[in-house]
This record gives sequence, C-alpha cells and structure tokens, in this order.
Amino acid sequence: MALLIKLGNRRFMLFTLLLLLKCCLAWFVVFEDGPSWTTMLTEIPFFWLVFCLIEWFAVKRKLLYYTIANLLFTLLYFTVLMYFKYYGIIVTYHALSQADKVTKVGNSTYSLMDPYYLLVFIDIVVLIAIPLWLRRSKSKKIQMNLKPIRKTVLSALFLMSIALCYFSIWPNRASMNENKQAEEMGILNYEIFTIFSDSTEDAELVDMEDITQPVIDNLKGNTEKPGTAYFGIDKGKNVIIIQMESFQNFLIGLTVDGQEVTPNLNKLAKENVHFDNFYTMVGQGTTSDAEFVVNTSLYVPKHEPATQNNVEKQLPSLPKLLGAQGYTSATFHTNEVEFWNRKELYDAVGFDRYYDKSFFGDEDHVAFGASDEVLYAKTAEELKKMRAAGKPFYAQIISMSSHHPYNIPENKYRMTLPERMEDTLVGRYIRAQNYSDYALGKFIDELKQSGIWDNSIVLLYGDHQGLPVYSLDNKEKDLMKDMLGHEYSYADMFNIPLIMHAPGVTSPALIEKTGGQIDILPTVANLTGVSIANQIHFGVDLLNQGQASSVLPMRHFLPSGSFVTDSDVFVPGIGFEDGTNYPLGLAQNTNADATQKQYENALELLHLSDSYVKQLPDKYPSKQ
Repeated sequence: MALLIKLGNRRFMLFTLLLLLKCCLAWFVVFEDGPSWTTMLTEIPFFWLVFCLIEWFAVKRKLLYYTIANLLFTLLYFTVLMYFKYYGIIVTYHALSQADKVTKVGNSTYSLMDPYYLLVFIDIVVLIAIPLWLRRSKSKKIQMNLKPIRKTVLSALFLMSIALCYFSIWPNRASMNENKQAEEMGILNYEIFTIFSDSTEDAELVDMEDITQPVIDNLKGNTEKPGTAYFGIDKGKNVIIIQMESFQNFLIGLTVDGQEVTPNLNKLAKENVHFDNFYTMVGQGTTSDAEFVVNTSLYVPKHEPATQNNVEKQLPSLPKLLGAQGYTSATFHTNEVEFWNRKELYDAVGFDRYYDKSFFGDEDHVAFGASDEVLYAKTAEELKKMRAAGKPFYAQIISMSSHHPYNIPENKYRMTLPERMEDTLVGRYIRAQNYSDYALGKFIDELKQSGIWDNSIVLLYGDHQGLPVYSLDNKEKDLMKDMLGHEYSYADMFNIPLIMHAPGVTSPALIEKTGGQIDILPTVANLTGVSIANQIHFGVDLLNQGQASSVLPMRHFLPSGSFVTDSDVFVPGIGFEDGTNYPLGLAQNTNADATQKQYENALELLHLSDSYVKQLPDKYPSKQ
C-alpha cells in the first residue's frame, strides 16, 4: 500500500503512463502500423494540457479529478475501438446524435467487442476501490500530503503541450483521409480538430442554376447521349423493390461443403438480370441510408444519416415520380417506424403509407422484430389488396432477419455448418443469409402463384456490407479466403447484388458494368416510361449506360475521396497521390487505376449533391 501511495504522489506521470497504454491499444486496433514513438508526441501533450489545468485549478481532491479525466479519455478510446470495428473509420462527435441506437442494437454492438478491450477500465476500478478501502481501514497513515508542482513548471508544460498539439494538427489539416489525419494528428487532437474544422469548413454552396444534369453526367463520365432501350416497356406494371439486410454479392452461387447458401437467389440470378459489379452507397444511417439513396438518386450526407436533416426537405423521389403516373406506394419494415427517423423519411420521399412493427407485430421474433417469413407473408396479402384496388403499385420491402450479429434462433437453421465455421461471425452470417433466402423463396413463390410476379418489375439488392473487413479476426479472414479464393478486401465488402426481373427485358443476363444503389431510380423510371429529364438525379439508367466509365463516390465507411470505378475501389491517403487501388474481383489491371480526374470528379459530385439538397424547399415552409 505504501508503494501505491508513493505512486499517487506522482499522479501526473502515473496517469500519463496509464493513458499512454490505453492509447497504444487503440492504435494497435485502428492503425495498420500500430503505435510508435510519434504516438507519444501526438497523444501525451493532450493529456498534459488537461493535467496542468487540474493542477492549477483543483485545490482539493486532485486525485478524483485525475480519475474523472482518466475515465473520460478511456471512454473515448473505447468508443474509437468499437466504432472502428464496424464502420472502419474514427468516431467523432457527429456520432453522438446516434448514441440512442446503441441500446437498441445492443447485441450487434456487444458482438464487436473483444474481451480484452475491457482491461482499459481496470485501473479506474482500482483507483475508485482503493480510497474506499483505505477509508474503511481508518488508518492514520493514509494521509497523502502531495507536494504541488511548481507554477513555472506547469506553465512550461502547458505551453509546450499547446505547441506540440498545434504542430501535430496544422500540417495535417488538409489530409483527405480522416484515418490518416487521426494517425498523423493523434486521436485526441483529431477529435478536437473535427469540432473546430466543421464550424469553418462548410464549402460555398453551388448555385441551383449551376447544378444541371449535363454537369452531373459529365462528372460521372457519362458523356455519351443516353440510349432509349427498354423505355416504357413495363409501363403501368407494378414495381416491387426488395432490400435485403446485409446481403453481399459473393453469396450468389456460393456453396459450403456442397450446400448452396442462397439457392433461391441463385435461381433468380440465373433466370433474370444479375448486375454483378453493383455497390452499396450508404453512410452512417446504414439501412435507412440505402432506402434514401434508392428512392432519391442522391448521395448521403457526410457526417450524419440522411434521415437526420435531409428529410426536412421536399425531396424529389421515386414514389413521387410513380405517384404522378397513378401509382399507389407503400413501404414495409418490421421494425418501429421511429427507428432511424423513418417516419420523416417516408413522408419526405412521398410514400402513401408505411407498415411497421405496429402492423407486423413481434411474433416469430428474429433480430429486432417479426421474422422475414412473417414480413413476406403479411406483405403478400397487402400486395394482393393493393392490386385489387385496380391501380399499379410501388412497394418497397425491407428484410431484417439477417441483421448483424446474425444470431438467428436454432429453429430457423436451414443448413448444417462445418465445424470450422461454428462460433464465428462468418458462420453466423452464412447461416442467417441462408434462412433469409429461404423466407424470400417462399415470398417469390407466393408472388408467382398470385399472378403478381408476371405483372411486376421486381428488383432485389443488398442494403450494405455484412462482413466488415475490420470486424474479422485472422481465422475469419482465412475462412473468407478459402471461400472466395482470394484475400477478402474492400472490393468484396462493398459489392452487393442487384437482381432484376422485368417483363419484356431480355434475360437471363449477367451484366458486369459497374453500378450502385443510386442508379436504381433512373433504371426503374426508364422501364416504366417515366421521364426524369427535369429531375436532378446522380444515378444512371443501368440498361442504357453504354461504355462510359462509372464513378461512384463513397462516404463514411471509407475515407472522404474514396470511390468505385469499373476496375477499382480507390481509397486516398493524405491525398490522391498516395492513395490505394483495390481491384474489383480478380482483376489486376494496373493500367486501369483510378485517375486524379476521377478523384476530383467524385468529390465534386458529393459537393453538388450536398448543395442541391440544402437548397431544396423545406418540407414544412411554416417552420422557417
């Protein structure tokens, strides 16, 4: 105990050491090269700034204030670890607005945590327990008359720390890659930098008159005059869009020890049109962002879910386009409509009605609500009613049973996993998607039997990645390599399928041209014969994109400036020059690497989309 008291008299250095160990753990997890001696130069000065303030202003109970500071720093590092494991980026204050989601997706959050992460809290428990134990012991020897640090020393440390923080931040402020910024600045400096930079970084909005479709098409590389193939070929037919939870394209055709993982989707892909190089384009709002992108053909915002601020605007959308042609529209989701602020989203994009947990109930519970079997069975009955009303309909259906961390009930198991996959994230993912495919197959059969299938355009796509690279341990990465035949990478992770059944469209077909969720609106508009010549859209008609090279900007799950081309996923470093190309599929064509022009165009496309949405009229003008 005497040793602990002696260390307590050196609290400045003791807490520096404790926090340095914690920041090193965060660096090991988050940054490829882990911590180094420069880590101390970027992280320690921030500790010392806080410690100097405690020494200056705390007359009593300094150890208590050190412990509180230690707890706050520890919580931040812990949050950085957890957030990175799923999103692959450094968490910032922007995520605070979504903190309530943590409790609602608790199992998903907890599954990301390695048990040793909790070790970062042990010292705090000890520091709280020791004074309580000493107080109970009533020992006269526990008085800690700490000799204060001289003011001149504190002043010197404070000024030196400010200088070191400044010189860590300032040279790296222009870095495009947020993860690189955090590595060069230090995690704590980066957190402060984002707060102040956001208050001054708002780029000047592009005037509405300068946001034109030819400008957008040129930036995307679509300089050819768009074709008119299949225009209006399915005019007046129903539109059914099925959004599949966490579904990635590598599942199509995949077998595990001779067992087809997704036999129903395999059949659909073979018999219809399968877009093989199709990519998710979501941000912090994940599933709800996919709904936003598909229905608006706009990009998600930079630091927030699209359902946070964008839904306050009068958004041009697919439900509104089809509504003008006499369609009724509805969206189906077994979760509560308040989750991700969907009620406002559905109002903003113009769905006539929505069906949520209040309709589907909580029977046969999987993940956050009723199972996919219940979703599809009850939805099928509603679609029959909509058809009976005599008007074409647009229905969007959001599946959910295969939600991370993929813990489906045993009575939903439809396949036997090999022993090597048991108790792994990859194994749970395969099993959950196998069940979701089974439920989907029953729904497709019902659509065919009822006659709805033959009179409908049906699109099926994944909402976002299910197996983040950064969430997999070494064993799981090996499992992925065995299944895919190559290292699992960003190109695999963001690749989702798009399968399209459209009466009158030549099929089956495998289309390898690159596309993304933002392209669904113009594709459906073309098939239904709806002109979007006067509606701004950032996607392209996938059936008429010609040979133009696609540029798909990515946000949130990759650093700013990342984008997908026909050959690569490009991720910038500090800038374009030190960026990395991740080839799509097995292609290793280095001659087709992303260009700086594409990089600049991708950034400008995002800027145009942001400018456009911010200048749209408010949904409720009276609020102005």
